[in-house]
Amino acid sequence: MNKKIIIATSGASGVNLGIKTLKLLPKEIDRHFIMTKNSGIVLDKENNLTMHDNEDISASIASGSFGTDAMIIAPCSMNTLAKIACGISDNLVTRCASVMIKEQKKLIIAPREMPFSAIALENMQKLATLGVIIAPPVMAYYSEQQTLDEMENFIIGKWFDLLGIENNLYKRWE
Repeated sequence: MNKKIIIATSGASGVNLGIKTLKLLPKEIDRHFIMTKNSGIVLDKENNLTMHDNEDISASIASGSFGTDAMIIAPCSMNTLAKIACGISDNLVTRCASVMIKEQKKLIIAPREMPFSAIALENMQKLATLGVIIAPPVMAYYSEQQTLDEMENFIIGKWFDLLGIENNLYKRWE
C-alpha cells in the first residue's frame, strides 16, 4: 500500500519550496495538496495528485479514518502555526494538522518568517512537545550548495529523510 502524504502551503513567501517538495515526492506516494488563499498561485493537477479546496473541511483527508501517513506544511505562516498550536481547525490545512496530531502521525512544519518572535517560538515549542517536527527551511554548508536549486534540494531532502523517503537530493556528511 502506498504512503499517503499531504503537502500544504500557507503564506506567500517561499511557496515555491512547498510546490517543489510536492513535485519531488516519489510518484508511488499518494499525494494530496492544499493551498491557502494567501498562497496566491494556481497549479495544474499532476499525476497522483489530488488538489483540495482549503475551505472544504469535509474533504477525505480531514478525517483520521482516511489514513494519511504524514503532512508537511511548507511554508507555514505564523498565522497557521498559531492556529495549529491553539487547536483552531477553521480550514482544511489546520484541520488536517489537527488530525495528524490527534492520530500521532508525522507532521512537519516549516515556519517561514525570521527572526522568530517569542510568541512564535512559544507556539513552536508547544507543538514540538506534542511531537510535531519543526523544520524551517535552513540550509547547511557542509553539502556545498552552489545554487538556489541545490539549497532547496538540501532542505527538501532533509524533510524526506524525516519521513523515511529515500532520496539523493543533497551531498551527505562524509
